[in-house]
Amino acid sequence: MVIFRDISQKKTDRKRLLEALAEVEQLKNQLELENAYLQEEINSEFNHHQIIGKSAAVQHILQKIQLVAPTDSTVLISGESGTGKELIARAIHEMSRRSNRSLIRVNCAAIPADLFESEFFGHTRGAFTGATNDRPGRFELANGGTLFLDEVGEIPLHLQGKLLRVLQEQQFERVGESKTRHVDVRIITATNRNLKEQVQRGQFREDLYFRLNVFPIESVPLRDRREDVPLLTQHFLKKSCTRTNKQDLKISLSELEKLKGYHWPGNIRELENVIERQVILAQGPTLRFSDLLARDQQNVPIADKEQGNGVLTVSDLKQQERRNLLIALEKCHGKVSGHGGAAQLLGIKPTTLASRIRKHQIDTRRFKQNSN
Repeated sequence: MVIFRDISQKKTDRKRLLEALAEVEQLKNQLELENAYLQEEINSEFNHHQIIGKSAAVQHILQKIQLVAPTDSTVLISGESGTGKELIARAIHEMSRRSNRSLIRVNCAAIPADLFESEFFGHTRGAFTGATNDRPGRFELANGGTLFLDEVGEIPLHLQGKLLRVLQEQQFERVGESKTRHVDVRIITATNRNLKEQVQRGQFREDLYFRLNVFPIESVPLRDRREDVPLLTQHFLKKSCTRTNKQDLKISLSELEKLKGYHWPGNIRELENVIERQVILAQGPTLRFSDLLARDQQNVPIADKEQGNGVLTVSDLKQQERRNLLIALEKCHGKVSGHGGAAQLLGIKPTTLASRIRKHQIDTRRFKQNSN
């Protein structure tokens, strides 16, 4: 008995399978080449004084930096926490004629109210309890260079007049000393607060605001420059791999799309933290970000999910309240009560805020970590 079978279909299927496998291998090689090219872009065209990005928003900031850097004009950098305001200040300093001198940074939010004057202007021996030696202030240290005042909105109102005098006349006296000292300092300031509103509430001097706001630069939040997420991701991936001594870790295109789709309430600082955490947790060669979708449901503004129907469900209201709490805590670096705390910003009692934080299971420690 002889049996004849037509195997032409099997041959055709096998040919198609081999072609598909070849195409997959080709796409894999192409992806690796694209990643290598992306690294080259980061290290050259899109890495300007560590300000990484190719978006129109970043290019606009770089244009402003190039315009103001050669001058001695005072610059006010405003924007949300974690958007890279200090990087902008450093870029201005490095491109200025003062780049051969120091950039002195002062975090105004970290200085106790009774030490502001000593920190800025210095003190003489015996000026107050604990002043055992003469000590120069930050203005003297920055003489000939640049002084960067971060979180300038935190400066106490009674000291703002003295700061205004230094800006206008470039002279001051140390605490406990009558001798007038002269300095040549360029001032760059940054804030995540709305100084105009603080002026209207009487919490910030109007004349000082106009003196600081000679050349304003807005630091754009990451959600408004999503096209820069892949570049930033590759930069932070390389940095984290070096720090943790892990090599050859990759991020697939689908995972990059997840990162681009996330709302990033903590901006670039949050992206860096997310990348570093996943590098530490990585068990294989590819990083995964499956938890971002769940987190995004808690962070995306209700208006983006409403699609114009004008009705909020009970669940939406809860998410809106939680989102508002997260924004307040982010702005106040996790500080709940007291001056500059989230309770004051929201206009509610600290006990009420603490209760809502517990209800929404928010860990305030992560905001304190982000502020460091």
